[in-house]
Amino acid sequence: MKIGIDARLWDESGVGRYTRNLVKNLAKIDKKNSYAIFVLPKDREEIEGLISKNWKVVDANFRWHSVEEQSAYPKVINKEKLDLVHFPYFSVPISYRAPFVVTIHDLIISHFPTGEASTLNPVVYKFKLKAYQLVISRAAKKANSVITVSNTTKKEIIKHLKINPKKIFVTYEGADDRIYSKKKIKGNYFLYVGNAYPHKNPINLIKAFNLLEKEKKDIKLIFVGREDYFYRNLKSTFAPKDSIVFKGAVSDNELSSLYTNAVALVVPSLMEGFGLPALEAISAKCLVLASNIPTFNEVYKDNLLYFNQNDPMDIYRAMKYSLDKKNGKQIAMKVKKAYEYSKQFSWEKMAKETLKIYTSARISK
Repeated sequence: MKIGIDARLWDESGVGRYTRNLVKNLAKIDKKNSYAIFVLPKDREEIEGLISKNWKVVDANFRWHSVEEQSAYPKVINKEKLDLVHFPYFSVPISYRAPFVVTIHDLIISHFPTGEASTLNPVVYKFKLKAYQLVISRAAKKANSVITVSNTTKKEIIKHLKINPKKIFVTYEGADDRIYSKKKIKGNYFLYVGNAYPHKNPINLIKAFNLLEKEKKDIKLIFVGREDYFYRNLKSTFAPKDSIVFKGAVSDNELSSLYTNAVALVVPSLMEGFGLPALEAISAKCLVLASNIPTFNEVYKDNLLYFNQNDPMDIYRAMKYSLDKKNGKQIAMKVKKAYEYSKQFSWEKMAKETLKIYTSARISK
């Protein structure tokens, strides 16, 4: 079978990390099938260093959600005469007619559809929202198979996109190898990892930290994430405080050290498809304080310390609990249990499950 992988989002954070680990592990485990990987030219050199002989790199210099993606990209794909294409992001060209698999990571915009989650003016935003809804609905309906990252998101897809549950497959994500770091970082700090979009709820975290800081003067809150509009806005509002640190994007090695040495990772999201930073943190033996939302309950069970994400006071209580030395033994037991639990997740396992989906998708139509 000749399989295509759309890797144009290679250098992005969430979908990019998923794509990078999928490709690296498919290249390791599958020597039988041949692959064409579609990339932005700037990522070609890095990708060529990771793949094996049964892979071909194809330049596809088309940004997602662009006119060129819809008009020119299908022609580039069709030249490779593929049996199946995997789009790890829902932005599938509407005119593409050959068999494909699509990964839908979440349907957050179905719950947060207002312009408050956009930097665009209201008219342009409404137009783009309609285009988004058309593209994702078409991708889900026309795909041979739909992959998603949690059963919670699977239920959302069934509810909002009205597609056959039998063609939706759940593959949990994994944590990168060797995420635990022995490098020490001085000082007590809480860690936040990810973008600063409204559904990530960073404002309530900052409100909770402000309450905590009134009692604990030697504590910091560190934000890690790519500097998009919302991140820069958050930084400009709160950066004057020495106790709130915005590090921007960091290397994987630095992120490992930050996880390992943090008092806790705090994940206050209102909604998530999977919540990868929580898995990375427990794999690094880091306590995780998290929103009490369905995805986290499903994926992480009782291995996180939950709070009410809508109540800054409750987030504050969880943070205060994690600092109290009287709770040290209980916290150590939870961290150890969560670390053992994390071992069942791996990117290699995800890639193997995805490869099985390719095979079944190829013969499903």
